[in-house]
Amino acid sequence: AAGAALAGLAARRWNSAALALLAWSGLSGQFAWQRIAAGPRTPVEVREMALTSLAIPPAAVWHRAVGTWRTRRTPPWPAPVRAVLFDRDGTLIRDVAYNGDAAQVEPVPTAAASLARLRAAGLAVGVITNQSALARGLITREQLDAVNARVEELLGPFDTWQVCPHADQDGCDCRKPEPGMVYAAAAALGVQPYEVAVVGDIGSDIQAALAAGARAVLVPNLKTHPQEVAACDVTAQTLQEAVDVLLGAR
Repeated sequence: AAGAALAGLAARRWNSAALALLAWSGLSGQFAWQRIAAGPRTPVEVREMALTSLAIPPAAVWHRAVGTWRTRRTPPWPAPVRAVLFDRDGTLIRDVAYNGDAAQVEPVPTAAASLARLRAAGLAVGVITNQSALARGLITREQLDAVNARVEELLGPFDTWQVCPHADQDGCDCRKPEPGMVYAAAAALGVQPYEVAVVGDIGSDIQAALAAGARAVLVPNLKTHPQEVAACDVTAQTLQEAVDVLLGAR
């Protein structure tokens, strides 16, 4: 209304300007009274409410207009998936407890084909894995590196490896369900966390993804608890099906 009044004055359309000014005065008075009526209605409070009631509407309209403009200039939301991070044990390879033997590495069905599809589609792929066996002294770093090298030999190269070497009691920010490895992987890949998807087989994988603002797909197996499946919004029966979901979200 105030803008219309100013436009009417600039165009010398006095009647239109007067009507718009009258509307602005009435609306401003109504807004001020709604704020003043609750009290305590002291002179100082009434003056402050009156003055700020004149300033708030144009400020609000301005912020709304700027927000609308910025939103229309940005790509559609949610943002496309640009990187997919996988849990290692139970997701990419068979889960062998505290495995330090590269000879025991065995990919799960469809793992190689699923990764090949993602790479062909131009997506970065990475691994985020909890390895508390290091903290417990059950395996050495050399053994872990040999296992990871065997994973790459069988499944192809990954763009980032993020390994948490801590145990539960260490209180780190990288051990899933904490989001540290998701953040670190996104930074290493040059993408934002909301452009990342995490694929895992247990609830902590999903929790880490959501805590970082990433998307998540659960691929349950015999070790996945029913309550973890029930709590997950997106599930897939196989890695191939998970990739179908993620490529469809691009």
